[in-house]
Amino acid sequence: MIFSGTPSNEVQATQRMQRERVADDIYVFTSDRYAGVTAGVVYTPEGAILIDALPYPQETWEIKAFLETRLHVPVRYVVNTHHHADHTYGTCLFPDAVVVGHALCRQLLDTVGRTGLEEEQSQLPELAGLFVVLPELIFEHGRLNLHLGNKTVQLMHSPGHSSDSITALVPEDRVLFAADTMMPVPTLLDGDLAELINSLRAIADLPADNVVQGHGEVILRGEIQSVVESDIRYLQTIQERVAHVVEQRGGLEELRRIDIESCGKSRIPLNGLVTDLHAANLQKLYDRMMSG
Repeated sequence: MIFSGTPSNEVQATQRMQRERVADDIYVFTSDRYAGVTAGVVYTPEGAILIDALPYPQETWEIKAFLETRLHVPVRYVVNTHHHADHTYGTCLFPDAVVVGHALCRQLLDTVGRTGLEEEQSQLPELAGLFVVLPELIFEHGRLNLHLGNKTVQLMHSPGHSSDSITALVPEDRVLFAADTMMPVPTLLDGDLAELINSLRAIADLPADNVVQGHGEVILRGEIQSVVESDIRYLQTIQERVAHVVEQRGGLEELRRIDIESCGKSRIPLNGLVTDLHAANLQKLYDRMMSG
């Protein structure tokens, strides 16, 4: 199995993922298999901090191989930005690392995280052998600073996409890992619209020149403010549009007529997956409003 202590030669030789260097010591890996999900590496001579792990083990092995064979450092910390499977399944492939996350992330991984993995493993044989690892270093309020070598990673609670979401700022390089707080289309999933807007506003005030989204392309210096404003406008727009449907006693047919482009976002990113995420946002708001 490919979940043994070291990656196979086949995995080491496979480099299908996009690897981008966004600062001298910071790398971003983008999955080729699942919705452009990203993982980040903060490198120091004393070891590396991994911001999220990818859902399919082969891709996480590629990150591990890059660190150990190219940079010659182990992973000292794995940061789980939230409990969702596409950001946490690969955590168990770093058994010597300290796993870090929000207190709610630990709770959710210990419940829905375990049941979700069991369900996925029954359908995807390549996930056999993976297991949930709970964050052992956790925080609830304020910030948690990780210090390793010459780097600091500041972790901040950023709810909205999910209740346990956090962001990770590397002040020395002015790089922010926004995780799923920022995506090509803001996504509520099991979060809250008002909280997500507040978290986006907080991001706009951070000293970052580059923002790594949880899915999709890195947002470059000079674009951050406009992207944040666009995300907030989108969320406000879908709230107004869904509220209008509910007030007019409209049904799901009227809801489906609210297309993503009329709400200010493109349907192109993530190979079109954003349209499904948009539909899920509308459905979530509709269900919440209909339930009072």
